[in-house]
Amino acid sequence: MNILAIGAHFDDIELGCGGALAKHVASGDTVYAYVATLSGFANPQNQVIRSNETALSEGQKAMDILGVELICGKFNTLEVEFAEALNQEILKIVEAKKIDKVYTHWVGDVHHDHQAVAKASFHSCRHVPNMLMYRSNWYPSNVDFKGNFYIDITDFWVKKEEALLSHESELQRTAYKWVSFFKNEAENAGQRIGVKYAEVYEMVKWLER
Repeated sequence: MNILAIGAHFDDIELGCGGALAKHVASGDTVYAYVATLSGFANPQNQVIRSNETALSEGQKAMDILGVELICGKFNTLEVEFAEALNQEILKIVEAKKIDKVYTHWVGDVHHDHQAVAKASFHSCRHVPNMLMYRSNWYPSNVDFKGNFYIDITDFWVKKEEALLSHESELQRTAYKWVSFFKNEAENAGQRIGVKYAEVYEMVKWLER
């Protein structure tokens, strides 16, 4: 099976579906990750928080840990739009790699880039039979995340955590709270289905063969 994970920034995919991707790799699936932006950004005072070069280095290290092939986009952080340039880039990957299953951002995410990437995924992956949406931050939205699809990642939490720890620049910015928050989320999701750790998704479509 050919799997494509789509994210706006380096670390989104690892946070949202890193465990599932590691599980796919262990099962012998071919897994690709497309990151739309260069992922560097500055604060309102124009101080660089993470350079493009640092983001790429950390992102590549994380994907190497997961065993995933990285495909890099060139959009600027906070400037991603649901437009034909993004649609075409995703569609080309879907067609070239013959993708069977897609993981992408939750469309209700409050982050502008995340929303745009989710909408582009819907459009460009309309012929892909399986699609799940993940959450990759902790901010509330005006709509509810309908977590209705669970994946047991008990045997892959350690690998997911290792991939997350590759993003030192982001973890320093958040005082390493990303790791503890998503570990807690995985424990809660696991408890609901009777396992130690799980990732929960909102299902867009699922074709049983």
